[in-house]
Parts: sequence; structure tokens; C-alpha cells
Amino acid sequence: MGMVKLTEPKDIGELALIKSLLDGNGIAYVVHNEHVSSLYPGVPLLMCTIMVDETELQRAETLLSRLMSPDSEETAGLA
Repeated sequence: MGMVKLTEPKDIGELALIKSLLDGNGIAYVVHNEHVSSLYPGVPLLMCTIMVDETELQRAETLLSRLMSPDSEETAGLA
């Protein structure tokens, strides 16, 4: 199967969270253009795309939606 787009993180922090989430759940991924922002120091631009295998897309989207939902603290047992 091929790789498909999961998401485009808004910043380095979000990228780190998503990578950690995918790593922790054993989902292989590729980050396209991860280091492009280092070419322009001081300019807060992040133009990367996280790709996952299409067989893992649904599981990755579910995990990501739990991370990004407003009530994620409650579902994670942090509240």
C-alpha cells in the first residue's frame, strides 16, 4: 500500500506531539519537508506534511482526533 497524507502540523510543537503519538502507537510515518524551516532561521514557517501508510490512516486519524479534541484532557484521564 502507499503513503497518504495524515496532516500538516501548524508548528514544531504540534509536529513533535504527533510524531510522539505515532511512535508510541507503532504507526510508521514519513515527514515531508521536516527541515525546510531551518533554511530560514527566525521565520516561523513550517511547511511539512505527515504521511502514513494507507492501511494505518484510520487508526492514525482516530488517535490524532483524540489528541486535538477540546475534551482531550478528560478522555486522557487528566481532568
